[in-house]
Amino acid sequence: MTNKRLVLTSAESMSQARRIADALIERKLAACVNIVPHVQSIYRWKGKAEEAEESLLWIKTTSEAFEQVCQLIRDLHSYELPECLCLTVEDGSPDYLQWIEESVE
Repeated sequence: MTNKRLVLTSAESMSQARRIADALIERKLAACVNIVPHVQSIYRWKGKAEEAEESLLWIKTTSEAFEQVCQLIRDLHSYELPECLCLTVEDGSPDYLQWIEESVE
């Protein structure tokens, strides 16, 4: 297992996703953020089934930066309860994992 993490969040628009991604990179909290546009989300919110088109962010970071990543998402997000899920990276290309390590402070 590594200390690398993949953090997932969604945004209501491409502009919001871009604002979050730019802030994460600028603050050196992520090495890379992929934005996947036009994701259809179906979910339950306050007892009702809802549907929305969102942008999905895949954030490459470290376990040490995870809490700061989530805080920044909360600070910049318009949702009352923004998604912030952390997936453990078990293994990967040594050079790529090293690049993440060097890119995140």
